[in-house]
Amino acid sequence: MKIAITAAGATLDAPLDPRFGRAVNFILYDLDSGKFEVIDNLQNLEAAQGAGIQAAETVARAGADGLITGHCGPKAFRVLAAAGIPVYNTSVATVAQALEEYREGRLVPARSADVEGHWA
Repeated sequence: MKIAITAAGATLDAPLDPRFGRAVNFILYDLDSGKFEVIDNLQNLEAAQGAGIQAAETVARAGADGLITGHCGPKAFRVLAAAGIPVYNTSVATVAQALEEYREGRLVPARSADVEGHWA
């Protein structure tokens, strides 16, 4: 099972990026092997619009089975839901802490977006 986590860096010690659509990177972590890959989100950092939708499509294409992020807007949430990818919101400081929260069952799937569109 693979979990995508929004990250402001490229390691497991990187800060969790609270933004989904405009996150610097996504870390795609394989829970079975412990390996991860970094997917950059550069095309969406300065996008005038559509960043959340494009980011959601990127995460889905990468094969993520879930997403951990700080916040997720309504359009991105709909795309992720349609792809069967649950969203887990957290306010922890690092990617590693987010993974720990997930593994320990302290994160629950969000029922809806938690911010309006174009949240920064």
